[in-house]
Amino acid sequence: MARQTDPFTVEITPELIVRAYQAGIFPMAEDANDTDLFWVSPDLRGIIPLDGFHASKSLRKAMRSSGWTIRVDTDWDGIVEGCATVGKDRQTTWINGTIRAVYGELFRRGVAHTVEVWDGDNLVGGLYGLAIGAAFFGESMFHRRTDASKMAMAHLVDRLNAGGFELLDTQFLTDHLESLGGIEITRTEYEDRLSLALQREGNWNAWDSNDQA
Repeated sequence: MARQTDPFTVEITPELIVRAYQAGIFPMAEDANDTDLFWVSPDLRGIIPLDGFHASKSLRKAMRSSGWTIRVDTDWDGIVEGCATVGKDRQTTWINGTIRAVYGELFRRGVAHTVEVWDGDNLVGGLYGLAIGAAFFGESMFHRRTDASKMAMAHLVDRLNAGGFELLDTQFLTDHLESLGGIEITRTEYEDRLSLALQREGNWNAWDSNDQA
């Protein structure tokens, strides 16, 4: 079960969204056509321990042989559109117009980030989320080719480790995330971990400055 409040009745601003994550809650919409948002705080929170990411043999092989490239923060609109697209893997989406607008502003401010998987000029998968303190809050991911979202997650974990991050929040635990090493922890344990991570400052760009990309 997750704690859920009534839809927002206050102005949704980037500052409000950041404060929400710092308090351990996050916004969602019922679907893309719903203009309202509501707060969510799951009883069991999904995380991926940064020392516990699981890359299967097939994934490691695909990462070596695919010829795909990883980029960060170059195509916000493309990533959000991919995450919001309804298809065989999702029947609906919670990414509405408000989410797009406010998180887009957070991206312009350097708080929201993307990890993108490219096959030449084609965006084939990726993810986005927020970096606050030494915590990264994963929001959504998608793939148009097999293993593309897993590759994005593998790069994200490497980047977060390089930058001294301490918490990778996935909000909920899915079978897909569990296969990558995701676990569930109680709300109380999550809040304790979040509090510690917010006392520190991760460096999103450390991976690039170390010429590891």
